[in-house]
Amino acid sequence: MSHPHPELTAPPKLPKGGLRVIPLGGLGEVGRNMTVFDYDGRLLIVDCGVLFPEDHQPGVDLILPDFGPIRDRLGDVEALVLTHGHEDHIGATPYLLRERQDIPLVGSELTLALLDSKLKEHRLRQTVHHKVKAGDRLIFGPYELEFIAVNHSIPDALAVAIRTGTALVLHTGDFKMDQLPLDGRITDLRAFARLGEEGVDLFLTDSTNAETPGFTPAEKSITPVIDQVFRESTQRIIVACFASHVHRVEQVLDAAVALNRKVG
Repeated sequence: MSHPHPELTAPPKLPKGGLRVIPLGGLGEVGRNMTVFDYDGRLLIVDCGVLFPEDHQPGVDLILPDFGPIRDRLGDVEALVLTHGHEDHIGATPYLLRERQDIPLVGSELTLALLDSKLKEHRLRQTVHHKVKAGDRLIFGPYELEFIAVNHSIPDALAVAIRTGTALVLHTGDFKMDQLPLDGRITDLRAFARLGEEGVDLFLTDSTNAETPGFTPAEKSITPVIDQVFRESTQRIIVACFASHVHRVEQVLDAAVALNRKVG
């Protein structure tokens, strides 16, 4: 009888110019997003998030990506790119940095600010930060990175185009097709089209809710609903939302100010 879990064999040696993509989490699940690129003997990591446990996992606080496949190659890591500040994309970063603390961190201003409080909590301070914005380009070893604005339920999200000597990969991170975002920062489809004309060899795209028909409602569509609740309520209003959904917090504060409500 064969063993139900045979030992995994090492992957074949990469041919010259070959690019290997190793997902360590985030496929088939909403959480612990982490993808490793292996080219010319050097590694690039995109995102390093946690997965929150389900009811059938009592006693488990966080589920991390499996660092095992790269644990003996952490010295080859050129950088860790963080597409946006949600927990399922940055939450496992301190646990990776415990194993190699000087991995350069790349992300937008808000993303790195949210990460910074986590690093302080884990007493990790000697890390190299590269603050980027849409349109910026950086080179780490054999990887040339270009950052592209995408709209999401947290500000300052970025897609990243990864160029190696032989391939162009577009990793979107998480994004929405909201044409009326509160901050006016829409997903840059012109940049996507330009990269498409250049020739994308691998498109790694956010697929959450892709099987749901219809369109994503605009963020502004909830403003009249919030305003109506505030107008018609005579007593205390309790609002719950993700702390990272800065635009939703802004909508609630605007409604409170307009109707002379105190916020606690």
